[in-house]
Amino acid sequence: MNWIDLTTDEQLDNIRTNSTQKPVLIFKHSTRCSISSMAKNRLDKMTETGDAELYYLDLIRYRATSNKIASDFKVHHESPQVLLIINGECVFEESHNGITAEEIQDEISKWRSKLPA
Repeated sequence: MNWIDLTTDEQLDNIRTNSTQKPVLIFKHSTRCSISSMAKNRLDKMTETGDAELYYLDLIRYRATSNKIASDFKVHHESPQVLLIINGECVFEESHNGITAEEIQDEISKWRSKLPA
Protein backbone atom coordinates (compact mmCIF):
# COMPACT_ATOMS: atom_id res chain seq x y z
CA MET A 1 0.00 0.00 0.00
CA ASN A 2 1.14 3.50 -0.74
CA TRP A 3 0.04 5.25 2.43
CA ILE A 4 0.33 9.02 2.75
CA ASP A 5 1.21 9.95 6.33
CA LEU A 6 -1.47 12.18 7.83
CA THR A 7 0.32 14.36 10.35
CA THR A 8 -1.26 17.83 10.21
CA ASP A 9 -4.71 19.35 10.43
CA GLU A 10 -3.94 21.28 7.25
CA GLN A 11 -3.90 18.04 5.27
CA LEU A 12 -7.60 17.68 6.00
CA ASP A 13 -8.27 20.62 3.68
CA ASN A 14 -6.40 18.78 0.90
CA ILE A 15 -8.36 15.62 1.64
CA ARG A 16 -11.66 17.49 1.30
CA THR A 17 -10.55 19.10 -1.97
CA ASN A 18 -9.06 15.94 -3.46
CA SER A 19 -12.15 13.93 -2.53
CA THR A 20 -14.14 15.85 -5.15
CA GLN A 21 -12.01 14.19 -7.83
CA LYS A 22 -11.16 10.78 -6.35
CA PRO A 23 -12.01 8.64 -3.33
CA VAL A 24 -9.94 9.32 -0.21
CA LEU A 25 -9.52 6.70 2.49
CA ILE A 26 -8.29 7.57 5.98
CA PHE A 27 -7.04 4.79 8.25
CA LYS A 28 -6.75 5.78 11.90
CA HIS A 29 -4.32 3.38 13.53
CA SER A 30 -3.37 2.87 17.15
CA THR A 31 0.16 1.52 17.29
CA ARG A 32 -0.61 0.15 20.78
CA CYS A 33 -3.57 -2.01 19.78
CA SER A 34 -3.42 -5.55 18.42
CA ILE A 35 -6.82 -5.22 16.72
CA SER A 36 -5.57 -2.09 14.97
CA SER A 37 -2.45 -3.95 13.81
CA MET A 38 -4.62 -6.77 12.48
CA ALA A 39 -6.81 -4.27 10.59
CA LYS A 40 -3.73 -2.58 9.10
CA ASN A 41 -2.42 -5.96 7.93
CA ARG A 42 -5.75 -6.59 6.19
CA LEU A 43 -5.63 -3.21 4.49
CA ASP A 44 -2.01 -3.67 3.43
CA LYS A 45 -3.17 -6.71 1.44
CA MET A 46 -5.74 -4.75 -0.59
CA THR A 47 -5.17 -5.36 -4.25
CA GLU A 48 -7.57 -2.87 -5.82
CA THR A 49 -7.85 0.73 -4.71
CA GLY A 50 -7.93 2.35 -8.14
CA ASP A 51 -6.96 5.97 -7.97
CA ALA A 52 -7.99 6.38 -4.32
CA GLU A 53 -5.69 8.35 -2.06
CA LEU A 54 -4.84 6.39 1.08
CA TYR A 55 -3.99 8.26 4.28
CA TYR A 56 -2.50 6.70 7.40
CA LEU A 57 -2.86 8.43 10.77
CA ASP A 58 -0.87 7.29 13.80
CA LEU A 59 -3.46 8.47 16.28
CA ILE A 60 -1.17 8.02 19.27
CA ARG A 61 1.27 10.59 17.87
CA TYR A 62 -1.36 12.82 16.27
CA ARG A 63 -4.29 12.61 18.66
CA ALA A 64 -5.36 16.22 18.05
CA THR A 65 -5.62 15.53 14.31
CA SER A 66 -7.59 12.37 15.05
CA ASN A 67 -10.02 14.43 17.14
CA LYS A 68 -10.32 16.99 14.35
CA ILE A 69 -11.14 14.22 11.87
CA ALA A 70 -13.97 13.05 14.14
CA SER A 71 -15.29 16.59 14.45
CA ASP A 72 -14.87 17.64 10.81
CA PHE A 73 -16.34 14.49 9.32
CA LYS A 74 -19.00 14.04 12.02
CA VAL A 75 -18.02 10.55 13.10
CA HIS A 76 -17.54 9.06 16.53
CA HIS A 77 -13.85 8.44 17.27
CA GLU A 78 -12.90 4.77 17.06
CA SER A 79 -9.61 2.94 16.89
CA PRO A 80 -8.86 1.43 14.50
CA GLN A 81 -11.15 3.19 12.06
CA VAL A 82 -11.43 3.75 8.32
CA LEU A 83 -13.28 6.63 6.72
CA LEU A 84 -14.08 6.98 3.04
CA ILE A 85 -14.31 10.62 2.00
CA ILE A 86 -16.22 11.58 -1.17
CA ASN A 87 -17.05 15.16 -2.13
CA GLY A 88 -15.73 16.42 1.20
CA GLU A 89 -17.91 14.17 3.34
CA CYS A 90 -17.53 10.84 5.09
CA VAL A 91 -19.77 8.41 3.19
CA PHE A 92 -18.57 5.22 4.87
CA GLU A 93 -16.84 4.40 8.12
CA GLU A 94 -16.00 1.17 9.86
CA SER A 95 -14.01 0.19 12.91
CA HIS A 96 -12.33 -2.67 14.72
CA ASN A 97 -12.93 -6.15 13.29
CA GLY A 98 -15.45 -4.74 10.84
CA ILE A 99 -12.58 -3.39 8.73
CA THR A 100 -12.12 -5.66 5.72
CA ALA A 101 -10.28 -5.06 2.47
CA GLU A 102 -13.15 -6.50 0.43
CA GLU A 103 -15.76 -4.16 1.88
CA ILE A 104 -13.51 -1.13 1.45
CA GLN A 105 -12.78 -2.07 -2.16
CA ASP A 106 -16.54 -2.44 -2.76
CA GLU A 107 -17.28 0.93 -1.16
CA ILE A 108 -14.55 2.68 -3.18
CA SER A 109 -15.98 1.20 -6.38
CA LYS A 110 -19.55 2.10 -5.43
CA TRP A 111 -18.76 5.72 -4.58
CA ARG A 112 -16.33 6.31 -7.46
CA SER A 113 -19.35 6.63 -9.75
CA LYS A 114 -20.50 9.66 -7.73
CA LEU A 115 -17.42 11.62 -8.83
CA PRO A 116 -16.80 13.43 -12.12
CA ALA A 117 -15.28 11.28 -14.84
